[in-house]
Amino acid sequence: MMVATASPAIAERIGLDSFYFVKRQAIFLLLGVAVMFAVSLLPPVMIRRFGVMGFVIGLLFLLAVLVFGQEVNGAKRWLFIAGFSLQPSEFMKPFFIVFTSWVLASNGQVRADIEQFKYASLAYLLFVSLLVMQPDFGMTVVVTCVWAGQMFIAGLPFVWIGVLFFLAIAGALGAYMFLPHVAKRIDSFLQGGDGKAASYQVQKSLEAFYNGGLVGTGPGEGVIKQKLPDSHTDFIFAVIGEELGALACILLVCLVGFVVFRGLKRTHGVHDMFVVYAISGLIMQFGLQAMVNMGVALHLLPAKGMTLPFISYGGSSVLAICIAMGMILSLTRRRFGSPVPYSRRLMAT
Repeated sequence: MMVATASPAIAERIGLDSFYFVKRQAIFLLLGVAVMFAVSLLPPVMIRRFGVMGFVIGLLFLLAVLVFGQEVNGAKRWLFIAGFSLQPSEFMKPFFIVFTSWVLASNGQVRADIEQFKYASLAYLLFVSLLVMQPDFGMTVVVTCVWAGQMFIAGLPFVWIGVLFFLAIAGALGAYMFLPHVAKRIDSFLQGGDGKAASYQVQKSLEAFYNGGLVGTGPGEGVIKQKLPDSHTDFIFAVIGEELGALACILLVCLVGFVVFRGLKRTHGVHDMFVVYAISGLIMQFGLQAMVNMGVALHLLPAKGMTLPFISYGGSSVLAICIAMGMILSLTRRRFGSPVPYSRRLMAT
């Protein structure tokens, strides 16, 4: 519904049919639901194999992006195939999480050992290096947070947690000092905007929330959205705020929080550590992605192109999040007639 109300102005502005994005999003959603259902039927062992295979293939696609990808707004993140734009890094997130979970749980113990931590770190450095080369620092931050969370759950000693924390701070300072693109966005965030594209959208986003008030102007009645270039993607939360109001925004935040809480709760009592690491990582990715999107729209975080899960327009985003949710459903579902999760019965067997 929000894509239908936010995208017509964008489509007409670039010379497309008014409902061009709406039709494509409907196809993506139908395909995504089918993919999510199919993935949810896989047993945990197949989820592990799917994740490992997807991670390896995804690395090849990320390399292909650097060579054959088309540059958009100073970044190479997309492959254009048969009229469709594919963003491999979106699909890599759930695959990387599952791959890391497999590595950390490969010794069969409750806690990972130094070898597992080493291999998981190498996989992280490989993935993040390809992200930085695009560049895509927002996704790098999300991937880093999820990876750090998985390492913490796996029992990484606090000394190494402290070392990783200082390395992260050093990396952020280095990016600010040596990468003008990063420095520009951070300065714009701290100084309240400089009139450029990113800060302009943030200013209009805040105007949309102000215009919507508590209950909104009504579906389709928003006016600020017509001045937002990314109203159907990165700033769709602002359209929700303008047309449905602050109460709908709070409800959406609560829904995201419920999904995160419910997902983490389903790991309670599970003895298969691969399942615990995978569910925790996938849920963290979902929650962090939503938090970053909402934070940018509310000027609580520096501008970053990141979609709102299940709501923003984008084929790669929709399909990737459906794959991730399909994995979560597979790892948490119960077989008919048994109150015990399938993963626990598999472990017992």
